[in-house]
Amino acid sequence: MINRELIRIKVVQLVYAFYNNEGKTKENAEKEFLFSLDKAYELYHVLLMLMVSITHIARRTVEMQMNRARRLHEQSVIPTKFVNNLFIDQLSKNVQLRSFQNKEGEFWAEEEEFLRHLYKEITEQEYYQEYIRKPGNDFEEDREIWRKIYRSLLCNNEELDDILEERSLYWNDDKAIIDTFVLKTIRRFEVQNGQMQQLLPEFKDDDDLEFAKTLFRTVIDNEERFRELIKEQTRNWDMERIAFMDLVIMQTALAEITSFPEIPLRVSINEYVEIGKMYSTPRSGSYINGMLDTIAKRLIAEHKIEKAE
Repeated sequence: MINRELIRIKVVQLVYAFYNNEGKTKENAEKEFLFSLDKAYELYHVLLMLMVSITHIARRTVEMQMNRARRLHEQSVIPTKFVNNLFIDQLSKNVQLRSFQNKEGEFWAEEEEFLRHLYKEITEQEYYQEYIRKPGNDFEEDREIWRKIYRSLLCNNEELDDILEERSLYWNDDKAIIDTFVLKTIRRFEVQNGQMQQLLPEFKDDDDLEFAKTLFRTVIDNEERFRELIKEQTRNWDMERIAFMDLVIMQTALAEITSFPEIPLRVSINEYVEIGKMYSTPRSGSYINGMLDTIAKRLIAEHKIEKAE
């Protein structure tokens, strides 16, 4: 689940933090880096649990409406299709998710007001009204309604972002990427898999975990070498005038370019150009692109590295 895009971002963030904390050792910095990756995987589970928790609130709301109707002898038709959603039923019984919940506790128990607000928003959506008008529950339809809910109401939700940020500073920049993994997980659920449906693993394979460790160590251990390469390219430009985040991004990019010959040069450069656009100055993308392209081509011409184009 933790892909190389997220790994690169985490390396940049934690290396930047390392340089801004004079008392931190390399060993402690690496532990914090790996811990931050674990926290990203934790967020994945927390967001899956959010859908189940919303349904719990919906179920309680429907039960109260039914009890009220019985007390008042009303003949109201109260829709129960949403609370009987087959996808959510499968998700709530998922062995891996239940194991996480038993270990970490019920994350959303303290956010009932927020959950009620979300449920109200869901019921006001046109696609929800269309959904409950159809009779019975169909697994694919039930799965699709939650994909729509997640994309429209849970992605780019500032109130949700604020709640998550209060719980963990490690989640500040993770959610947008983790959202894509949650949506992928929703699509992967199949009714025949029942409670044994596999969630996404923390790492796709051992290679990605090794990529993370090697990249982080290489950035820090080769600081002088990489900064000298950058300095040589700046010529008369004072290094102190380079935005510090740009420097960290280029240093991380050079660690990848020089350590992973199997990764095409343009892939590496493009990844760090995008990180520069997101986390540094408006002009950082083009500046980082030009610097890395020139440095890499010089290293290739001098036979100091071999890179796939």
